[in-house]
Amino acid sequence: MRLYNTLTRRKEEFVPREEGKISFYICGPTVYNHIHIGNARTFLSFDVIRRYLEFSGYEVTFVQNITDVDDKIINRANEEGRSASAVAQEYADAFIEVMRALGVKDPTIRPRATEEIPAMIELINCLVEGGHAYEVEGDVYFSVRSFPDYGRLSGRDIEQMQSGARVEIDQRKHDPLDFALWKAAKPGEPSWSSPWSQGRPGWHIECSAMSGRYLGSPFDIHAGGDDLVFPHHENERAQSEACHHTTFAQYWLHGGMLTIDREKMSKSEGNFLLLKDVLEHVRPQALRLLMLQTHYRSPFDYSVERLAEAAAALDRIEGATRNLSWFLETAASDTASAGVGGAALLAQITATRAQFSASMDDDFNAAGAVAAVFELVTAGNASVAGGITDEEHKQAITEALATIIELLSVLGVAIGTEGADAAEPLPAGLVPLAAALANYAGDIPAEAVDLLLEARACARAQKDWALADAVRDGLAQLGFTIEDTASGTRVVRK
Repeated sequence: MRLYNTLTRRKEEFVPREEGKISFYICGPTVYNHIHIGNARTFLSFDVIRRYLEFSGYEVTFVQNITDVDDKIINRANEEGRSASAVAQEYADAFIEVMRALGVKDPTIRPRATEEIPAMIELINCLVEGGHAYEVEGDVYFSVRSFPDYGRLSGRDIEQMQSGARVEIDQRKHDPLDFALWKAAKPGEPSWSSPWSQGRPGWHIECSAMSGRYLGSPFDIHAGGDDLVFPHHENERAQSEACHHTTFAQYWLHGGMLTIDREKMSKSEGNFLLLKDVLEHVRPQALRLLMLQTHYRSPFDYSVERLAEAAAALDRIEGATRNLSWFLETAASDTASAGVGGAALLAQITATRAQFSASMDDDFNAAGAVAAVFELVTAGNASVAGGITDEEHKQAITEALATIIELLSVLGVAIGTEGADAAEPLPAGLVPLAAALANYAGDIPAEAVDLLLEARACARAQKDWALADAVRDGLAQLGFTIEDTASGTRVVRK
């Protein structure tokens, strides 16, 4: 397994510190609003990586924090006339709910910044005592120039850095590049006691303290979006290594940014999409499939057209699983037809598994892994076209069906053999339709469907095209399509 390490700017063989176990930290949200689909892309990407590591046999300790104290939270609370803790709780709950809706697994540990203040104070104190931080009027700053390796992660030369949009300008600092570790509280702000003032932590110190507490130092993987490389991750690395005098994280993984129709997403452009709103109109599996088709490190462009294509691809996969399942339930058995597709399908299953693993082992190339699954989908559909099989062929189809479902589940795309509408009850309108066209006297929609198909088959045999068309059109009005396959006739939802 090889992955691209931002710190070294190259692909490296992945060797965990402890055999069979992986310590993994990803920066979570600052909970002052609902997350947008750019955030979602980052969290989904590393959910897939985590899932694959677990599929590969590793025991993964996956830590994702929630930043529930921050200037943005305080500002929103002041605007709305409520407490910062109430704002943070509302959007933390909303974040967890929408992540689960997207199929993102809960982390092993989900620390909240406000519950980890003692660990942050301990780390800040270590930096002050080591000469890497200093106190000014109750605020504490990290001395960037005290850490000679500063800038290595982001590839920046400290001598060329200038204070600007990403660097807080404060005349009290020894150097414009120095950043806050602790902030003395203003009236009405949430605060905690510390050796320097009644105040609250700076943003960067939070992740250093929480990752160190739950994963130790060094740990294996630190992840986040490209926008966090500087200054957040650069600062995390500097303060952690300055205190502990050891490597902070072995591998740094960063996900690419998201655009909307090739434009930067922004509220001013009117293209700012919240994940919760998108999921009101699209199945989570389709959104996942769309995002998986671009490598996690590459920029990802979202559009309605691409989303529709992903939904169609999902339909194709689910159609294949229905075909394979239907075939196993209904296909005739003919031992004289030995070898009808069985050997070829088994070979494709082996090839698909190999391609899937090779793609994911190459810096988690999920797009290549999805392509491998589609090759098996195509082979599976072709394999059931004959409708007559032997036991070897049935075994191959059973394995193909299980493989498609298993490999997609590794990517977090849940597929059922009955498709998305399996749990939806059949419409009551089937009963009067069957009464009118098939003389059905009962009241069970499933029985009505069977009788309608029987009536259509008889009508076609007798060349009563008017009745056959009436059955077809009546089912279409209720949202169904008739499929005539080599294994028999069935109805499926449109």
